[in-house]
Amino acid sequence: MKRLIISTFLIFFCLTVDAQKYIGKDGVISFFSEAPLENISAINHKVAAVYDAKTKEIVFHLYIEDFEFPIALMQEHFNENYLESDIFPKSTFVGKIIELKENIAYVEGDLNIHGQTNKIFANGKFVLEDKIVNISDVNFLLKLKDYKIKIPKIVLYKIAEVIEVKVDIKMKLQ
Repeated sequence: MKRLIISTFLIFFCLTVDAQKYIGKDGVISFFSEAPLENISAINHKVAAVYDAKTKEIVFHLYIEDFEFPIALMQEHFNENYLESDIFPKSTFVGKIIELKENIAYVEGDLNIHGQTNKIFANGKFVLEDKIVNISDVNFLLKLKDYKIKIPKIVLYKIAEVIEVKVDIKMKLQ
């Protein structure tokens, strides 16, 4: 049901006259945490996005519970103890391409995770061909404290305070 609501939102966002809107429903966002005692990684293959070629605005949306971990216990702790996905079920990014130079897009916008919103800047490959926008090789760092994600002292050496995030998505002209 919640996927239907989000899909409906994205479709309404896309229905403006004279605009070139691109939509993706199966983007990938992954993260990696390198800590002294343990590395943690997860991937989400259900990321939705809309790009408006006229205004250069871009929106990403995902559900926290859709992150998949190599170890089930990590996924459980991630959802219950750290991201509290029952209270904060989704994450969104609302931004704009501020510069496009030689197939590299420079983006700024507001990232909301865990009920907290912060401005981020990122860049990555941006290729527009045959009615398809391909965004790839986007990497940025995220500080857990900026999103009020608390790390108990007992696991401080298992979880990094700064997480590397990667984004890849293909969107089609609608």
